[in-house]
This record gives sequence, C-alpha cells and structure tokens, in this order.
Amino acid sequence: MVEGGRIRLNTWQQAAVAVGSAVGALLNPRRADLIAALGETTGKPAFERVLQRMKSCPEGRVVLLERPRVVSAKVGHAWDLPENTFGAAYARFMGSRNFSPDDRPPVRFMDTDELAYVAMRAREVHDFWHTLFNLPTNLIGESALKVIEFEQMYLPMCLLSVVGGTARFSEKQRKLFYQHYFPWAVRAGMQSTDLMCVYYERHFHEDLEDVRKKLGIVPAPSVP
Repeated sequence: MVEGGRIRLNTWQQAAVAVGSAVGALLNPRRADLIAALGETTGKPAFERVLQRMKSCPEGRVVLLERPRVVSAKVGHAWDLPENTFGAAYARFMGSRNFSPDDRPPVRFMDTDELAYVAMRAREVHDFWHTLFNLPTNLIGESALKVIEFEQMYLPMCLLSVVGGTARFSEKQRKLFYQHYFPWAVRAGMQSTDLMCVYYERHFHEDLEDVRKKLGIVPAPSVP
C-alpha cells in the first residue's frame, strides 16, 4: 500500500526487496536507488535507535521538530559564504563534482513519517560528512565513509557496502585502504559526536576547523 509516496511491505516482501537490491547494487554500485532500498529494508531497527537518540538530544530534537531538508532551495546560500566556513567547504565539495543536493532518491519503505525523515536525513547529510571528514568520492573514500556511517548508525547496508566496495579494489587499493583508511575510519566514527543529532545547516557560517573540533572529527589522513 502506498501512503504519501511510501510503500508498506510485509516481511517476505521486505526480504525480497532487500535481496534484489543487494544483488543489483553489487552488480551496479552506481544505482543509488537500489542502495537506498537496501538501506531502508534492512535498516529499520538501526533507524529506530537513531530516532531515539535524536529524541534524547536537544539539537537532535530540534532537527526532528523542524525537519530541515538538504535541497538546493534550502542550502543554496552556502555558495555565498566566506571561504573558511563549513558551508563554503560544502559548496566547493558539491560544485567541484557537479553534484546537486536534489539528486537523492526518496524514502519509500519506512513505516512512519518520523522514521522516513530519519532515513532521509541520513541520506542527505552524507555529503556533509564527506566535507567534514575530507573524504573523496572515489571507491576508497566512499568505503571509508561507509565504515564511519556504520560506527555511527549500525546500518547493515553500510557493512555490506564496505564488503562490496573492497571486493572491487585492486591489490594496491586494498593495501592502501586497510593500512591507512580503515583504521582511521573506525577510530573517527567512534570518537566523533553523535553526528545524526547535528543541525548542520546552523553551522554553515562557522569556521570549518571549528566545526570539526566541536564535533570531534579528525579528517582523513594524508596518504604517504
């Protein structure tokens, strides 16, 4: 049954969508819709825990109350902020890659409006995290960020993405990832504040390094 664009699935249907999405995503990792479906159909318990954490945090409660969206109409002012700010760094990250914040697929398989918003928020802050952790969008960078996302949210999809991503590494990439990026990502994900409780848009005007310090974020290491 579709309600407000969302689709209710029984247990067997969820399993079928999860398996189909997992296979499709492994065959074509660029299919953001399949990765999103996999995250939703396997991640409900994780999203419920994130929701409870957000409700327990003052800033997280404000996010849930106001439900900010990371779309061009809401974050476009970041392109006009001073160069040293977090917002400007985010704008550079997006602009240099010709990314649009409007490209994220919609949430389809969450049971409630609150869970749907949490799933959407997790999807939309992904590029904020890329910016703050200074991670590229290549296979190694995305795999490292998925490690951090798993440490933060315990989404099964993140673990599956790391397994699938590393399976496609060359021997040189695999050595680089496990010697440098993986140990850092595990530590970075654990020592950062609860990143799903952050109202990022309210920190756009702040100095990038100040935001990192405030959130306990250590950027990715330089590759020797």
